[in-house]
Amino acid sequence: MHKQPQIQKSAFNIGVIGIGYVGLPLAHILSQHFPVVAFDISHARVDALKQGIDCTHELSSEQVKAFSGVFTAEAADLDPCNFFIVTVPTPVDACNIPDLSLLESASRTIGPFLKKGDIVVFESTVYPGATEDVCGPVLEAFSGLVSGEDFFLGYSPERINPGDKVHTIDKIVKVVSGQTPETLKKITSVYETVITAGVHQAPSIKVAESAKVIENTQRDVNIALINEFSTIFSKMGLDTKDVLDAASTKWNFLPFSPGLVGGHCIGVDPYYLTHKAQELGLHPEMILSGRRTNDGMGAYFAQSIMRFCTKHDLVLQKRKVGILGLTFKENCPDLRNSKVIDLIKEFNDFGIETQVCDPVCDADQAKSLYGIELISADEMKKMDVIILAVSHTVFTEPAFFKAGWPHLKFVADLKSCLDKSVIEKEYLLWRP
Repeated sequence: MHKQPQIQKSAFNIGVIGIGYVGLPLAHILSQHFPVVAFDISHARVDALKQGIDCTHELSSEQVKAFSGVFTAEAADLDPCNFFIVTVPTPVDACNIPDLSLLESASRTIGPFLKKGDIVVFESTVYPGATEDVCGPVLEAFSGLVSGEDFFLGYSPERINPGDKVHTIDKIVKVVSGQTPETLKKITSVYETVITAGVHQAPSIKVAESAKVIENTQRDVNIALINEFSTIFSKMGLDTKDVLDAASTKWNFLPFSPGLVGGHCIGVDPYYLTHKAQELGLHPEMILSGRRTNDGMGAYFAQSIMRFCTKHDLVLQKRKVGILGLTFKENCPDLRNSKVIDLIKEFNDFGIETQVCDPVCDADQAKSLYGIELISADEMKKMDVIILAVSHTVFTEPAFFKAGWPHLKFVADLKSCLDKSVIEKEYLLWRP
């Protein structure tokens, strides 16, 4: 069980608001150098962390238990802090409009504890201007202080890559910005202490906010281009991966692959930029076109698989169809905005029943979020048709498909990560 230490006074007493995929690794690394209060509104999340359990799998149990700061769901515990970092989610609503409600709520939580000279840094994805135009006024209203005079704002975009144990938080260059030169200097000094990859000082908060939204927007557009390539090559009877392998022999060819684009970054951040652009009277055609392409890939893959199976006399309505993977990306338990759901829905709309196996995610969360009852890998081996939707390591190991599949006729490899020569010896194979 994690022992709660007492917060000590220092030049920077840091409060991290939101301790999920972004906030927890940040709080952990900061606590090695500063007093840290790690706050979250979820009592269940805080209680689990106190027991050494991180459901996001970003930190090991040993790392959580070694945390030298304070885990809390009590806002009053933020009172000793003078340097606040906000790492709450910023999703979009059903109409793809930015939802800043959690960011505003975090600002209301911090406000009563702000003192003169305090700094508030936001790491959550926002559209350019939101830190100063939305968060600043909320902090002022709940603190009675003036932004830029009594307390000071900063923005440092998070660059956490969930599930990535190589590009950890300390190994990724940190962009920082501040409301005043002195604020920027202080923010830089905090992050420089823990980020071994270095810190880049942006000239303004809006520049830093803009950098964040274009990082993932660029990736989204590039993936959309490759997804469009895959639809063309499919019509031509070509394997997209074969084409990409050939093209990638040129030194400046960008390494993107076709696939489902979900999650809370690449599939969401572009809408923050397009929202601001539309407010300015602009229509960002390329960005929105890329979003439409990527949002439609679940249905496209399902329809392509159905056509392929019909061509080979496999009637899916009469088959047991299993889907490997439900999370939005490989080796990560996060189910938010998973586009595997689009794939499942398309099959179900055509009267094809599916069952899902995902040992990486939480079964209760899969049930509560999507109404899906997960099955085990052993149960999956009763299936006639398998669709590899998420390339978890457990599914891509060579031994996975080598034994124990007595009924299997067809494999769809959406990630093109299986050994084509091995799979095709045993089963019909489809790839984008």
